[in-house]
Amino acid sequence: MVALLSGCVTQTSGTPHQAASASTTSPSSGTATAPATTPIAFSDCSNSFNLSGAIPADRLTKLTVECGKLRVPQNYDRPNGATLSISVIKLHYTEQTDRIGSLLMNPGGPGGSGIFLAISEAGSIDVSILQHFDLIGFDPRGVGVSSPVACVSDAQKDELNGQNPNVLTAAGFAVAKASAAAVAAACSARFGTDLADYNTVETARDMDLIRAGVGDQSMNYLGYSYGTQLGSIYAHLFPSRIRVAVLDGAVNPDTDAITSFANQLQGFESAFDQFAADCVTKSPCKSLGNPRQVVYDLVKQTNITPLPSAKSGETRTAGSAIVLTGVLSALYSSDSWPTLGNALIQAKQGDAAGLFELADEYNERSDDGTYSNIYEANLTISCNDEAPGPTDAVIRSTATQWSTRYPMFGLWSATALFGCQAWQPIRHLLPAPSAVGSKPILVIGTLHDPATPYASTQALATALGSGVVLSWDGQGHTAYGRGSDCIDSKVNAYLIDGTLPPPNTVCPK
Repeated sequence: MVALLSGCVTQTSGTPHQAASASTTSPSSGTATAPATTPIAFSDCSNSFNLSGAIPADRLTKLTVECGKLRVPQNYDRPNGATLSISVIKLHYTEQTDRIGSLLMNPGGPGGSGIFLAISEAGSIDVSILQHFDLIGFDPRGVGVSSPVACVSDAQKDELNGQNPNVLTAAGFAVAKASAAAVAAACSARFGTDLADYNTVETARDMDLIRAGVGDQSMNYLGYSYGTQLGSIYAHLFPSRIRVAVLDGAVNPDTDAITSFANQLQGFESAFDQFAADCVTKSPCKSLGNPRQVVYDLVKQTNITPLPSAKSGETRTAGSAIVLTGVLSALYSSDSWPTLGNALIQAKQGDAAGLFELADEYNERSDDGTYSNIYEANLTISCNDEAPGPTDAVIRSTATQWSTRYPMFGLWSATALFGCQAWQPIRHLLPAPSAVGSKPILVIGTLHDPATPYASTQALATALGSGVVLSWDGQGHTAYGRGSDCIDSKVNAYLIDGTLPPPNTVCPK
């Protein structure tokens, strides 16, 4: 992990860093221009997906599902140079009325697949949205099936995801540093200087070509988690093209990466306490006793003797990294708390199957042992967005602080501080996302969001200059489509009519 995944689909805005070096570049602010594009040629691709597993049958009969590809400049400073292929999906409701345009969406990450998000949203989003918008999903450059960054084997990912070296020891520090350097070297060897072109600013420019390619004059956008960062950079580059933009689970643009990472850790420690308070009141979870102590004991035990899994065909054993990944994975949504409780009960009985299931979902590992490329995509985009660093001294001091301040996740997470240390040196720092001149942008925050803490909500809205805050007194990561009729109705009204909620609106749990 470079950083904690910041969505059911995704990782935060990057890895801790220090001041920019001479090798760092930064995009200019203001309105960007995009190369001309031709319409995206879409064709039916409904047989390429298991749609019946994601979309109710009565709705599926009223949807067309088409895919297309768009060629974009690999580097927008060289618009006539090499290109990348961006994969796009369009879901159209055949009973559409009063069409407004297309709703482009991103699930977060960086590294999450917008293609699968669009399919998921088509199955669950209010029908009023389908009546006004085509749903447009895309895999951002470097992600999934859009010119993917692939430089780490599945076997290596199993090894990396299973590591939990103690970076407070000389040996553990050396292991973590060497592992990160080896990944960086492998990706540079595979892609060379092209690796630098996979970054958020270039992706935001791709989004404008997608907008034009589907025939829209203005942008309608829905972004979750890291998708709020991507959306805010789009608004910064193209403020006059925003019609509506929903940024749900805001990433704070004003916080340095180590502080942002630390805020996440505090969020997940608090989320675990919320899970534990619920657990001790319900069966069978309350049979655990003290859930936090159970996790501490499992970490200690599996650092010595990893746990086997009773799942048929599973040959892996779960060390402490799998234990902690599984726990953290379940904290993104309170809906997963019963699953976590059962997984911990199983683990106490010597079976890691439940923890593996949670960890594999988080790491996007399939039952056959293959992974998506979210590991490389997240690493690449996150590192390219950040200045080089941090130094060994900063990592040591930060790890020492985190080990006591965040007793469940701090020391384990400190290994991620090495992620960008040896990364390629050409960086593209994100501009401060001012979007003055754009139409109002709806920024949503969940009061008890562990992955994108609530304080980030007002910070992003203020930075944009056009942001309007909507809050939800709920738990878990992001708010729209999470079961709050209050949130959903206000977002739908904004998307369709541009109607904003009253200032300081807080929707109840």
